[in-house]
Amino acid sequence: MNIIKTTENKTLNIAPEGRLDTTTAPQLEAELKQSISDNEKLILDFAKLEYISSAGLRVLLAAQKVMNKQGEMVIRNVNDVIAEVFEVTGFSDILTIE
Repeated sequence: MNIIKTTENKTLNIAPEGRLDTTTAPQLEAELKQSISDNEKLILDFAKLEYISSAGLRVLLAAQKVMNKQGEMVIRNVNDVIAEVFEVTGFSDILTIE
């Protein structure tokens, strides 16, 4: 998985590419832990994310908990497959999806 990261005006933009699963979730988790603390907004751009597993959902939930305390988290450009996973798991009610 590739992770493209930019930061501007206390907004962290993360764009994972490929699959977010058991193998790659620790990579995203490490990137978030390293970068999230100084930011008030987290934008996750899923335009090039093809798949998400329960391990990926766990990373999103942890990030949401952190951002609830220090700002907001938004997920953008979700494809139909990932949107269905969010619906079935109830994550669509927890996360802000644009």
